Amino acid sequence: MKKIYAAIAALVVIIVGAFAFNSTQSKAHTTATPKHVTVGVLQLMRHPALDQINDGITKGLADGGFHKGKNLTIKYSNAEADQSNLKSMSDKFISEKTDLTFGIATPAAMALANAANGKSPVILAGITDPAGSGLIKSESKPGANITGTSGEAPLEKDLSVIKAIKPHAKRIGIIYSPSDHGGDYNAKKFAKIVTKAGLKYKLYTISNTNDVEQVAGQMVQECDIIYAPQDNLVASSMKTLVGVANGAKVAVIPAADTMVKDGGLAAYAINQFNLGRVAGQMAAKVLKGKKTSDYAVKHITKGEYVINTKEAKILGIKIPDNIVKAANKDGEVFK
Repeated sequence: MKKIYAAIAALVVIIVGAFAFNSTQSKAHTTATPKHVTVGVLQLMRHPALDQINDGITKGLADGGFHKGKNLTIKYSNAEADQSNLKSMSDKFISEKTDLTFGIATPAAMALANAANGKSPVILAGITDPAGSGLIKSESKPGANITGTSGEAPLEKDLSVIKAIKPHAKRIGIIYSPSDHGGDYNAKKFAKIVTKAGLKYKLYTISNTNDVEQVAGQMVQECDIIYAPQDNLVASSMKTLVGVANGAKVAVIPAADTMVKDGGLAAYAINQFNLGRVAGQMAAKVLKGKKTSDYAVKHITKGEYVINTKEAKILGIKIPDNIVKAANKDGEVFK
């Protein structure tokens, strides 16, 4: 009888051991880095903020074990803000059976989502209000083949920068493009924050980069300071906007660090490179088997003070010491 019990006990140990081994093997299969993958990156247009996101994607993929030239091929396409290019480039990525695609800017992400048709994974790289644009069901549970990062600007902090630099400003001019979902969302939300703070604002719209010079000329006559939200057309036209504003000695406070580098005076901004890096890290997990449907969108909320001392001299404006100190310590200073 003892021999029978011993045999049964041994059999149980073998079964349990085999189950544990298979479980470990299964888990290893879903977390191991595949031998080689191909990803597509679709960028709406070239400007420094989106370029930084693209650079961050490569770094984030490397963080997750995917390295260019070793086990990773990246196919990059710039649509040059052309809707027909967005469609054809998205279709090409899908027809080439890329393992995963990245959308940099809302129009690029939407084009990829349409082409993928709920099948291959699409990773959002710094998309403002992805649920509001219809890309996903909700940020906590995207619900299909799409997830990624959202980089909504810290708008209350943006207003605090304006108030610190221009405390007696009576009217804030806000320039944006209604066709850019992120720009429209940020501009109108910022306008509400301005109103709540007891200040006045005026919205100015552009439909293309050719509008900027004329609209900027109107803004400097009617406003004490200009706010440039996260908007792709505005970001790509910063030098034109700043050129007009400088002539009238009107400061431009933008939403992104790269826009400060292009002539904005100061900002409390989210680092665009980090937006891309986190998107790349998320993509690496998806490539290893993590499902996008319940992979919550990640918000990058920590910002940093960024200032342009050359611009301050041009405008004859003294940036408050606390902002200068913070920029020197943890942010960035352009000279």
